Amino acid sequence: MALFPVQGIFEGDFVVMLIPVDDADPMSIVAEKVAHHAAGRRVAPQPGALQVRHRGQVLPDTSTVIDAGVAPLDVLQVGYR
Repeated sequence: MALFPVQGIFEGDFVVMLIPVDDADPMSIVAEKVAHHAAGRRVAPQPGALQVRHRGQVLPDTSTVIDAGVAPLDVLQVGYR
């Protein structure tokens, strides 16, 4: 388990954020970490589950950063399903 920097952007937001995640965090936790800085602040919160996309592919909620092949400083897009 180690800190792992990724760039996160929330759907509908204009700010790309540097988000420290743990390399063993599942995508459900990564999505929450990105959403924490945008949903309810610059983007209206919505009911429903969050999802993470990397290079256009939706990542499974249980997949970790390492399992998904995310490299340091890769951009992860987070939005509602």
